[in-house]
Amino acid sequence: MNLTPTLFLAASLLPLISSAQSATEKSTVNHLGQTVTVVTPTRFLKTPPMREWPTVPDGDTEARDRHEVDVLRPLPVVTAPEFENESDGALQTKPATRVLKAPIINVNGQNGSGVPPDPTGAVGPDRYVQAVNTSFRIYNKSTGSAATSASSLSTLWPGSANMGDPIVMYDRHAERWFISQFNAGPNRMLLAVSETSDPDGAYYAYEYTFSQFPDYPKFSIWWDGYYMTSNSNKTAVVFERDQMLAGNPNARMVALSAPSVVNSGFTCVMPADADGDLPPAGTPCYFFNIEDNSWGAPTDRIKIYAMTTNWTTTSQTAVVTHQSLTTAAFDPWLYTGWDNIPQPGTSQRLDAGLGIFYYRAQHTRWGDHNSVMLCHGVDVGSNHCAIRWYELRDANDGNWAIHQQGTWNPDAADRFYGSIAMDMAGNIGLGYSVADGSNDIYAGLRYTGRLASDPLGEMTFAEVTAVSGTASQTGTNRFGDYAHMSLDPDGTTFWFTGEYLSSGGNPKTRIFSFAYTGVGVEEEAAASPAFGLSAIQQGTSINVTVRGAVSAATSLEVIGMDGKRAFVKELGTPDGTASATIDASGLAQGVWFIRAINGGKQTVERIVLSGTK
Repeated sequence: MNLTPTLFLAASLLPLISSAQSATEKSTVNHLGQTVTVVTPTRFLKTPPMREWPTVPDGDTEARDRHEVDVLRPLPVVTAPEFENESDGALQTKPATRVLKAPIINVNGQNGSGVPPDPTGAVGPDRYVQAVNTSFRIYNKSTGSAATSASSLSTLWPGSANMGDPIVMYDRHAERWFISQFNAGPNRMLLAVSETSDPDGAYYAYEYTFSQFPDYPKFSIWWDGYYMTSNSNKTAVVFERDQMLAGNPNARMVALSAPSVVNSGFTCVMPADADGDLPPAGTPCYFFNIEDNSWGAPTDRIKIYAMTTNWTTTSQTAVVTHQSLTTAAFDPWLYTGWDNIPQPGTSQRLDAGLGIFYYRAQHTRWGDHNSVMLCHGVDVGSNHCAIRWYELRDANDGNWAIHQQGTWNPDAADRFYGSIAMDMAGNIGLGYSVADGSNDIYAGLRYTGRLASDPLGEMTFAEVTAVSGTASQTGTNRFGDYAHMSLDPDGTTFWFTGEYLSSGGNPKTRIFSFAYTGVGVEEEAAASPAFGLSAIQQGTSINVTVRGAVSAATSLEVIGMDGKRAFVKELGTPDGTASATIDASGLAQGVWFIRAINGGKQTVERIVLSGTK
């Protein structure tokens, strides 16, 4: 949500390896009467390896010296005031008593050079990559130490400006890194995909133009594209993922508008982001939006949209209203406008990012269902901010329902800017900012969670403080803009980044990780034994070993990059282990995923086949 001017690196510092021809744009009308706009990049380049780039100092400018020009965020619109100040219908009243240990990794991230810092980050096999609104940096996952110096975001797109709102994703299905930011003059989205699994290597960098500024962009990974939404008239956008992974300079963007989006004046429809396995080929990408009855919606609800992309005949791409799920009652606003969270010793309140889903909508594929995790801020009475969270489920049929929902509000402090995710055992982690103007709690970061076996709708672990704030911010209400919880490829470790306030009210970011196994949880509250598998190719066979099974039967699957199952077999695991040999002679060379499902848990291994069909 920010336009933060800053100096950028001259293009001469980073010679281009290749560039694209002139962009094309074509608009057609699909069978639903929707305008489908297809755009090729205005510019494409392959960057030199990041390790060769110029570096920038990690900014530490005081908050009053930072600035943000926010021209696209109107004040909330309430059309039915009689529905304001509703009592929360999912408020958790049972105390959380389980005890989590301290974070595994807990280090300061980058500071950025604007308010808010827009922290985002993702984790890969051995690296964590964080971006803030002007720079990004690579960290060693095992120690938390910086593996590189900070690099300017604009370095990925020489000649561009650092305008911010970045998103970092790790595409575990392709073992690639994704980094984005927006630009204005002209309106553009800038996307970069790493050439290899090394985030310190070269990137394929793309620029796409928009008719309207793509404010507050949010991205996701799906089987047939990188999907994007934004606070603009292009609320349903997809980029040609397979072509971007190959470095095709003409990788396309297809843009539409989701129909009938009810909002408070600010739009953030959240796209489903696939963790674990990719959805099967043909599965539409689902978008999620909260709608409140005080805005004119018939009930407090989650509106679900479905976007189906046809890359062969792009004019047949469409986005439709898929479902509306009535939620427990909630009140989405505190005080007036964007002045929401009181701080100690000042009348300056902080913006809590209300009226929208927080990033991201994590999608997890299981054997008999799919799950999507969502959260947003709510007023639980007397202008007190808490976090409402949901797990949606479908039975592999796209018919979504609310499996569980709860509002996390363990004490008098305000909780806001959350991000939530589920691990491969079905356990849930929730990270967020916390502040209390009446009890000298400055804006810091905490987390909580629950095990898959816990009563529905309850966070059962007492929250843990990752970092405490030490001062209040003055001069602006802008804070955070978003936080980001990502799941480690190990399937068990959560990684979170968000903003906190240090001395002088100076904004800083933090990166921390936690888990429910090993060092992540006390022995008396430990999750069940680790469930895993190993997969090794020998000639035209794949030898698979399953370990840590808790039930007598395990489902074993081989899944392609398009999400289709190529092999399914039931294994007996009465003693917790089993082995199987899979005939791979009919499988094409390339990337496949081996998945085992047992006792409500799943584990996935990626394998690259060679010398087969």
